[in-house]
Amino acid sequence: MTDPSPTLDETPLRADAARNRERILAAADEVFLERGADASLDDIAKRAKVGIGTLYRRFPTREALLGALCDERLLALAANSRSRDDAMDPDASLRTFMIELAMHASHYQGLAVLLGTVLKSHTTGCQAGRAEGERLLKRAQEAKVVSGTVSFDDLLCVITAICLAVEQGGPTTSRVTHLVDLFLNGISVR
Repeated sequence: MTDPSPTLDETPLRADAARNRERILAAADEVFLERGADASLDDIAKRAKVGIGTLYRRFPTREALLGALCDERLLALAANSRSRDDAMDPDASLRTFMIELAMHASHYQGLAVLLGTVLKSHTTGCQAGRAEGERLLKRAQEAKVVSGTVSFDDLLCVITAICLAVEQGGPTTSRVTHLVDLFLNGISVR
């Protein structure tokens, strides 16, 4: 069993700690948008007007901070994906999810490189995103449209590669879609 992430601490935060957490998240979003996912955590702490120790108490790693920032988008991505089950076949569902996850991974310059680690950060959204990807892959494998030898981590590697390829010219849905289709057609059982 994995250790729970400090960002999932169920004890309610004191009012000042909750304000600090929100200031850190707001500052991190601004700094990561400006400078990319590898921006200095010291700069984030300064922008949030908190000490670096305060930042690390709430978010012990860069991935935990990115995971917290990605939570809402990943929760929405997973919920939207589940809502499409009746309307889409397993192949189309997996394709759509991969495209949406790749677009999400392009939110901050450099986030794609950390995507696999971020999805393991144990935040609610990260757990939901990973679980949904695993569910869709299994569904596609059971429908015999994707090889049973493919793992979700394989998909994450491909999504990362797609994002890195597209990142140089700015993420575009058409390019991401083309590369996801190219990959999924290659692993298709048909």
